[in-house]
This record gives sequence, structure tokens and C-alpha cells, in this order.
Amino acid sequence: MSAHDPKSDLLRYLQEARDALLWKLDGLSEYDVRRPLTPTGTNLLGLVKHAAGVELGYFGDTFGRPFFAAADVPPWWYTRDAEPNADMWATPEETREEITGLYRRAWEHADTTIASLPLKATGRVPWWPPERCETTLHHVLARVTADTSRHAGHADIVRELIDGSVGLAVGRDNMPEGDRAWWASHRDRLERAAREAAGGN
Repeated sequence: MSAHDPKSDLLRYLQEARDALLWKLDGLSEYDVRRPLTPTGTNLLGLVKHAAGVELGYFGDTFGRPFFAAADVPPWWYTRDAEPNADMWATPEETREEITGLYRRAWEHADTTIASLPLKATGRVPWWPPERCETTLHHVLARVTADTSRHAGHADIVRELIDGSVGLAVGRDNMPEGDRAWWASHRDRLERAAREAAGGN
């Protein structure tokens, strides 16, 4: 078994999740990237905006490298004055290019923090309770990777609801082969199994 560098491994998985999340917007209209498809309003561009904020906070403020100057903090940023859930959707004035561009700049900012510090480096998460706000880069890197992967999974489902597109990554859909008819039959089979398990018919 070859040796692995833990930091490189974690960063690789984080980048895969980042790429997958952005990929889910490809080819969609302005409406479709913004439309809420769950009762709580989950939408693709909002997921990207949220992920950008997560990276900028955890890899920026936590390690003394704030991304925003005090005068430039956007109204959706994590402050007591921000509207609830403001980071989970895009206003009509916020363009797709602005949000995806911010996400890519967040990657660069985060990657600089990750490259310049050892995994055992400590930081303080400003929005955690004071008695437990100290953490390590290792913990933050694992936490943000898990969070980004979770939201990439949300994006998978939202994209499938929009136009039926599925897949793990560009060129690697990670799905069994099957045409529309096969998938419809498969879904019907699952529906029958669920009804049978619930005592229906």
C-alpha cells in the first residue's frame, strides 16, 4: 500500500465535491438554477452561495484570514443582522456569474489557508460558543468536506427533479445502465415494494 498525505487526500475529496456542486448548474436556465424545489426552498444557486460562505468563514475568519473587508461584508453574510437563510438563495440582483465566481475565489482563499498551515494548526470559529470555539485545520477540512459533499448530494436530487439529469461527476455518472423505460420500471418496482411493506397492495 502506497503512502498517502492526509491533507492532500482531504483536499482531493473537497475539490471533487466542489466541482460536482458547480457542475449541477451546467446548461440550466436562470430560472432553473434559482427555483425552489423543496418545501424549505432548496435551490441550486443557493447551495453554491451557501458553500461559498462556509468556505470563506471556516478557512478565512477561523484562521485570521477574513476574505471580506469590514466595509464590504455582504448583507447575507453570517451576522446577527442577516435575514434568516439569506445565504441559501440568490436575489434577482445577484447574478449566477457573481455567485459562482465568489465560490471559485472562496476555493482559492481556502486553498491558500490549507497550503500554508499544518493540519494541527489551531483557529477559532467566531460563531461557535466561546468555550468550544477552538479547533484545528484538520477538523475544519474534514467538516467542510462533509458539508460540501452533503450539499452536492442535495444538488444531485434538485437537478434530477428539474430535468432528469443524474450523475456523480463529469464523465462519471456512477449509475447503472438503463434507458428511460428501465428507470420507470425500476421506480414502479420500488413503489410496489414500499406499498407491500406498508401493508398496501
